[in-house]
Amino acid sequence: MGRIAKYLKAYLGPIILAVCLLFAQAICDLSLPNAMSNIVNVGIQQGGIEDAAPDALSADGMAFFTALMTDAQRDTVENAYTLVDDGSLQDQYPQSKEKPIYVLNDGADRDEISSIFGETTWTLLNTLGAVQDMQGTAGAQSAGAATSSDLSANIEDLDLTELYAMLPVIQALPSAVLDDAREKAESVQDTLKQESGVVLVGAMYRELGVDTDALEQSYITREGLWMLLLTLLSAGASICVSLFASRISSGLGRDLRRDVFHQVESFSNGEFDRFSTASLITRTTNDITQVQNVVMIGIRMLCYAPIMAIGGVLMAVRKSLSMTWIVALAVVVLIGLVAVLFSIALPRFKKMQKFLDRLNLVARENLTGLMVTRAFSNQAFEEKRFDKSNRDLTDNQRFVNRLMSLMMPVMLFVLNGVSLLIVWVGSHQIAESQMQVGDMMAYMQYAMQIIMSFLMISAIFIMVPRASVSAGRIADVLETQPAVEDPAHPKDFVPEKAGVVEFDHVSFRYDGADEDVLH
Repeated sequence: MGRIAKYLKAYLGPIILAVCLLFAQAICDLSLPNAMSNIVNVGIQQGGIEDAAPDALSADGMAFFTALMTDAQRDTVENAYTLVDDGSLQDQYPQSKEKPIYVLNDGADRDEISSIFGETTWTLLNTLGAVQDMQGTAGAQSAGAATSSDLSANIEDLDLTELYAMLPVIQALPSAVLDDAREKAESVQDTLKQESGVVLVGAMYRELGVDTDALEQSYITREGLWMLLLTLLSAGASICVSLFASRISSGLGRDLRRDVFHQVESFSNGEFDRFSTASLITRTTNDITQVQNVVMIGIRMLCYAPIMAIGGVLMAVRKSLSMTWIVALAVVVLIGLVAVLFSIALPRFKKMQKFLDRLNLVARENLTGLMVTRAFSNQAFEEKRFDKSNRDLTDNQRFVNRLMSLMMPVMLFVLNGVSLLIVWVGSHQIAESQMQVGDMMAYMQYAMQIIMSFLMISAIFIMVPRASVSAGRIADVLETQPAVEDPAHPKDFVPEKAGVVEFDHVSFRYDGADEDVLH
């Protein structure tokens, strides 16, 4: 392919534009699983509440929860919120008309506040467990033995009004009890803190009269519209890239056919002895078509597939580092499969073009010498010649097609095996609160994108060897220097002068002959 790469210089601008569009399409496609994960994790499981940092909470809630925080956490939270007691936010928080509320400042660090409230939620649960143990409540669970679903249910069942009434009891507890509750809360996984804190934030919003169902529906609708926009952008980029690829490949095929035809017109008998007429026809038609097809598909896939593969790996690692070995195993299997197919297919593709030349040669000789064949009753012999050439080409193509047909079921087997592994490993991590359902679904989508990218690459690797052979055959014609060349500055013929044609020291021999046939 490198020998005819100079023909692509004329299309460098459209190629660069197509690659930029492919980057845009890949970014959109890689963002879709993450948006779907947000719908499941935040929209459905968390009721549209994105983190454990409440946008607003009542004054009673501020006093109660800051009592469970450390001094540093209390100062951070109090500085991050502003007291609003004029009822100006009653449209957003209906209960603010009756009681003052604290509103999160615009410049506050949401991640830090979310971490503090998530940890405070578990400090509260541990403290309530300690109070129950001190009161000797039968069947009370310790925080260490409680599961995530149990604690989330406990938070949902909490009556914040009754909870705030326990503030004097909590303030009267020994400092060692609160310190122990905070120490246990620090050891809880961050994802579990986040989940429990979000449930508590939902209770705070309901206390202020917020319609949490509408909040959930609004988040799902917003993320759904974002996914729709990403899909439309991806489709638009894909259509534009296909248009550019078609125009580039068609223009390349036109330029190659023009130059090959012009070159053949300057050939002498010596070049026609080297390149048979049937071979030149094949090189001008089938070989250029092979190059044209691989350029069109290559622009569309050869650039897009690596972007998706690398981007999919990075996004999958961000979702779950512990399941990276699944993707790595699938990639190793796919690379090994592509390498084996490439090593087997390349020699067969080289033979295929030679068999095609032979078939065209036999067919052309039969058509041009049809009357001679009939005159000597030689039809049976010519049929055997054509049948042999036809069978050689057919057997070679069947072998290559078997390779390609074998690739698809193996790829699907790897694809389904990876999906099964992700579900099996991910379900255990979800049960242990190390992963969310939406993250597992997104990880599966990224794994599928990675495998499909390698499937595209393998398909290109199957096509590139044949196109590479075809490109070499085309370059052989274009780089051939004719043995007979017209002078750069021919002398003019003077019609007034008469003369004779004289051959002096002229000889001729056929290519490869030992001696002249004319001397």
